[in-house]
Amino acid sequence: MAERVATRPSDAVPAARWAVAHERLVETLRELIRIPSVNPPDPPGPELDAARAIAAMLGASGVPATVYEPYPGRGSVVARLRGDGTGGAPLLLLSHVDVVPAPGTWSHDPFGADLADGYVWGRGAVDMKDLVAMEVELVRLLAEEAVAAGLDPATDPVPGLRRDILFAATADEEAGGLQGIGWLAAEHPEHLQAAGAINESGGFSVQLGPHRLYPIQVAEKGYAVYRITVRGTWGHGSMPRPDNAAVLAARAIGRLATPGTARITAPMARFLEAIATRLPAEVVDALRAVAEGDGGSATSLVEPQTALALQALFRDTITVGIVRAGVKYNVIPGLAMIEIDCRVLPDADEATMRAEVMSRLGPDLAGACDVELVIYGGPVESPADSDLYRILAETIVAHDPDGIPVPAMMPFATDAKHLAPLGVPCYGFSPLRMSAEDRYFAWFHGEDERVPVDALRWGLPVLYDAVRRYCG
Repeated sequence: MAERVATRPSDAVPAARWAVAHERLVETLRELIRIPSVNPPDPPGPELDAARAIAAMLGASGVPATVYEPYPGRGSVVARLRGDGTGGAPLLLLSHVDVVPAPGTWSHDPFGADLADGYVWGRGAVDMKDLVAMEVELVRLLAEEAVAAGLDPATDPVPGLRRDILFAATADEEAGGLQGIGWLAAEHPEHLQAAGAINESGGFSVQLGPHRLYPIQVAEKGYAVYRITVRGTWGHGSMPRPDNAAVLAARAIGRLATPGTARITAPMARFLEAIATRLPAEVVDALRAVAEGDGGSATSLVEPQTALALQALFRDTITVGIVRAGVKYNVIPGLAMIEIDCRVLPDADEATMRAEVMSRLGPDLAGACDVELVIYGGPVESPADSDLYRILAETIVAHDPDGIPVPAMMPFATDAKHLAPLGVPCYGFSPLRMSAEDRYFAWFHGEDERVPVDALRWGLPVLYDAVRRYCG
């Protein structure tokens, strides 16, 4: 845990420069949201548009950037700032430019990037163009400091940096990253090879009663997507039959949706241990009750969506995402299709997840189902005792003395999975101080996604200080 207050390099930056940087940060985010870089792309292109827009922003501050398009329309952008080479391997600032579709009823255009009621609204506001914009602005700030010192940020070390800083904003994260960071890792690992990486899904505040936690992601669950084909018998709708594929699929869905058995894995044991040193016993007991399957125990401490996230961190989960059956109302369907999103704890793998799916289906339904793996990504863990983690935690406390940074696992999957084979530890750190009324977890892939402007303005100096301290 961070017990001492860190130095704040941001205090040496003139207030006028921060004012400009904050305004530019908000406009950068709005510009990126207006690019509808939805994955899957239809038609291809907006991810490439977003990569090119970022390259232009960096270029305007003297930082040359390279855009890769390994697949039509799937654009990723990389750049580098130089240190003097005395501090070790680089730090990677990682992000992704793609977003999920925006169904449902929105009060603001999901790609309009409205600035209203103290928020920037739109798809990608929290997942994760907010961090893209913060990392872009950080690179621009550092580059402009080099220019102010009479240096060329394209070739000269930035004053005060001992490590290089790598920047990568990639395509295709929302579908596994194979056509984005996966391609970069295979073809151009030099853009990713680093001593550590800062990525999405951590560093934002979460309210636990009167306590403000900042979970810094050190681990994430794995994922396995399965397509289940349910086989029945075609027939006439006037003669109902028990092997109606739609009926069989409904029975399968009911079994798959049953919550799994809770268990405490090593990352969550560290999380519980960390909060036990900082929070009252009744808070820790309530969170342990969640781990044992009592979701109601946390409702007095956290809002419902955060409680759902906590419950997901103590069990393997199965979510039914797509169901298709039937061709006409009076034709009994002989085939149905179910696609499920499984999230796997760090002590499990694809084989154990498949076994769980088959067990839930049971012998009677499993015999009528073909289960096909669509994509799999394993769980990821990074050390919670590294210098980078320590600096991230200390920097949070330097900007919020009442904040409690803790090492945490997240239920989401990120591009960190592609860094693990390269040996690059990755930490989720999108620093945002949210209000107790904000529903950060609910906005991931949800309706009316938005990010508070004040949280963005709070987070940029935090990110600046963390990077300056680690690379200085």
